[in-house]
Amino acid sequence: MEITSAMIKTLRDKTGAGMMDCKRALESSAGNMEAAIEYLRKKGAAVAAKRADRAAKEGVIVTRVTPDGKTGVIVEVNAETDFVGRSEDFVGFANAVAEGLEKNRPESLEKALGMALGTGKTVTQALDDLLAKVGEKIEVRRFQIVTSKAGVVCAYTHVGSKIGVLVDVAGIAADAAKTGIGRDVAMQIAAMNPMVVNRTEIGKEMVERELDIYRTQARNEGKPAPIVDRIAQGKLEKFYQEVALLEQTFIKDPGKTVKEVLAESGKDAAVAGFVRFHLGEEAR
Repeated sequence: MEITSAMIKTLRDKTGAGMMDCKRALESSAGNMEAAIEYLRKKGAAVAAKRADRAAKEGVIVTRVTPDGKTGVIVEVNAETDFVGRSEDFVGFANAVAEGLEKNRPESLEKALGMALGTGKTVTQALDDLLAKVGEKIEVRRFQIVTSKAGVVCAYTHVGSKIGVLVDVAGIAADAAKTGIGRDVAMQIAAMNPMVVNRTEIGKEMVERELDIYRTQARNEGKPAPIVDRIAQGKLEKFYQEVALLEQTFIKDPGKTVKEVLAESGKDAAVAGFVRFHLGEEAR
């Protein structure tokens, strides 16, 4: 397979590795991007796993929660330029779409585009009107609806509307969703980008892949064979602390984990799940 400069640039953007390292990684993996990233990590050449947060798309993330706190919606609406993405017309359209999602709760993006907004026009019709006005492509890219069975949905949108979060938290009062522990947990997710709530949600295949990478790194560093597994297990624990929400260091108090902060807020407080959108990212 021909390794193109575009492929090399994409891998470099994802990992921060040098161009020649990226070229060799892609050659060794026959152009498979995920395999190339793993190759670079084993070689220690990847600066960071950036999870495609650098994708070049503008626009906003909008979140809404129903008055009873039971249902939340999150939607990403894209524009070609930041100038349009910050305009009053564009932001108004994005908020109207979020309001429509809250009211209609469609099952797919196709149905969402066909739902009527407060003006009586469908999302697609309003989209066409906006496109004609601003002169560039506008896209409702994705949305998700979260309904809490035993708690409340808490929402947080980061300054600039580039990151949005919905988190389902049980065992807390409704007012804590907006100003207390619920909002704090949503902010934690926005800032620290966890993959899962609890380490038990991480699949065995991913755990084994991480261990394989850590063992290879240890061998490449010349560590004695008897301690390679111990080193790998130690790095796996750090991996859990980075990607599992409950094990992360709490951003407002570095001396505590999120799990400890939740326990302090009430014995029944627990996170049932979350959704995090980063503008322009590749879907996980």
